[in-house]
Amino acid sequence: MTPEVLTGLAVGFFIVALLYSSVGHAGASGYIAVMSLLSLAPEAIRPTALALNILVASVTALQFWRAGHFRWGLFWPFALAAVPMAYLGGSLALPARAFSVLLGAVLLYSAWRFLVEPAAASESRPLQRPVALASGAGIGLLSGLTGTGGGIFLTPLLLVMGWAQPKNAAAVSALFILVNSVSGLLGNFASTRQLPAEIGVLLLVVLAGGLLGSWLGARRLPAQGIKRLLAVVLVIAGLKLLLT
Repeated sequence: MTPEVLTGLAVGFFIVALLYSSVGHAGASGYIAVMSLLSLAPEAIRPTALALNILVASVTALQFWRAGHFRWGLFWPFALAAVPMAYLGGSLALPARAFSVLLGAVLLYSAWRFLVEPAAASESRPLQRPVALASGAGIGLLSGLTGTGGGIFLTPLLLVMGWAQPKNAAAVSALFILVNSVSGLLGNFASTRQLPAEIGVLLLVVLAGGLLGSWLGARRLPAQGIKRLLAVVLVIAGLKLLLT
């Protein structure tokens, strides 16, 4: 990795970690967007995004846990099916073009999710465990294949189905992202044993951005404006992957 590319990654990752953490996300889709725009090899994108995701998701999950928003009964059915599937997805090597198309589609979906907020039900409905298990398996596999944690899919699902209120959904999704990212990274490392030599530097940069973003918080920054900015970056990166 050249010094120029490393500098670009460090700056981009710091900004992504700061902005995503300020609105309650770990940032995998943002890290992927930065790496895609800098034309990193597909085999480097997944493990790097997952490793960075683990760090920021850990901070987010701990904060929500301490605030009392976490609900174990909402978490375990999704995680039970997702974790082994994330490991499987992380261990699979897709053809380069198929990986780019899948990743581009995920980035465009993530951009759309930042622009459209699902309405939360006034009262939470009972969780349908068979549906949760099936959804968790699908999200876990997609998480491992693309190098994301799956929160961008789980959070709107919890809200649209009326299974959780916004803060509970965020708390469950934060830990879901963490366990999926760990499982996906283990699966990827077991098959490729590759992590960038500069991963230590990048982790420190992301930690600094995540801590600063968490401190600023969504209430101190124009959250909707941040989401729109992130959506623009994700659209550009997603189209680059799909069209090149």
